[in-house]
Amino acid sequence: MELTVSRRALFISTAVLSLSVAVSGLPAIALAADGTIKLGLVAPMSGPNARYGAFSMHGAELAVKDINDAGGIDGMKIELLNADSQGTPVEGVSAARRLIDQDGVDFIIGDVSSSVTLAIQPVAEDAEVLLLNAASSNPKITYQAGVGGFKWTYRNYPTDENRALIVAKYAAEQRGFTKFAVLSVDSDYGRSAITFTKKYLPDFKGEILSEDYYKEGEVDFRSVLAKIRDNGAQAIIMYGLADTTPIIARQMIELGIAGKVALIGNGEFNTEKTIKSAPSALEGAVEAAAWLPQFDSPESKAFVEKFTATYNEAPNNHAYVHWDTVNLLAAAIKQAGSADKVKVRDALSKIKYKSPVGEVTFDDHNQARLPMILLQIENGKPSIKGAYTADIQYPAN
Repeated sequence: MELTVSRRALFISTAVLSLSVAVSGLPAIALAADGTIKLGLVAPMSGPNARYGAFSMHGAELAVKDINDAGGIDGMKIELLNADSQGTPVEGVSAARRLIDQDGVDFIIGDVSSSVTLAIQPVAEDAEVLLLNAASSNPKITYQAGVGGFKWTYRNYPTDENRALIVAKYAAEQRGFTKFAVLSVDSDYGRSAITFTKKYLPDFKGEILSEDYYKEGEVDFRSVLAKIRDNGAQAIIMYGLADTTPIIARQMIELGIAGKVALIGNGEFNTEKTIKSAPSALEGAVEAAAWLPQFDSPESKAFVEKFTATYNEAPNNHAYVHWDTVNLLAAAIKQAGSADKVKVRDALSKIKYKSPVGEVTFDDHNQARLPMILLQIENGKPSIKGAYTADIQYPAN
């Protein structure tokens, strides 16, 4: 005989069970039958971004192991479950639903891709599951979180707007730049970074003298660089592709502006390969990063050492931010005194979490106020200038 249960009957049964728990005075804690906290991770485990997913998973695994080996969170252990987003919104939504519906998680960390995170937000909201983002940078995720609408989305990662603001602020206040030229990749990322830069440059008495964008695969920038040479710009704002930066840098030398016009923004200016491609053009370049393995704090150094020993390779940014976000969630659970998702959400909103980079708090859009690391190329090497924060000016809701 096959027993079928209607959705309504199941809902009523669940409600009665919840009421009996409340009446008995037992805590409504999101624990598995064996007393573990179920934590889901949505990341690209396959597809073109699988390497990012692997680093994300390893970072989260390392944090979970450390927490569990130390006795858990007030005795509660974490069980980490992963689901493959394949880096696409459709698969990301399916992955999140599996974690929620089949695995019964109340906490999800994900995704690396902003488009996937944007697609997951309404799923988490509908299920009232805490979505804690660790690596997506699209500002829209934050605009529509917290007072923007999605109460269950939090982000422990700087946005493209954070980066643009901090770079502009540093360039103006620390380098004295007021005249800029734009040479960015012609993509949503490259154009939106410049849009955000324009939003804040007037605060620092800065002006853009010329604005140009390049397509992926483009290799000749001489005409644009000649225009920049002649218009008196002090710095080129570039949010671009890592493979294109050396080409632009070498052509800056050809046009005689290397060492006279600085590169600022984000284009992997700090890698050894890029610097060696055109040292004089990269000298003085300014870049902002969420985290760097070279950051000089005891906690950061300990993480790098332990990750490298465990996985036989150095961690990248994705490994760090997922490791840190698991630790942030653990701190919120401990502060809440419970793994109840509502209490944990409330604890996150009030938390003052000490990360290896600096103190983290959340604003009313559930966006972490967290430092970004500023680096400048000096004498052919990246030099960390410190960790900087800046508050976003949100549009009216």
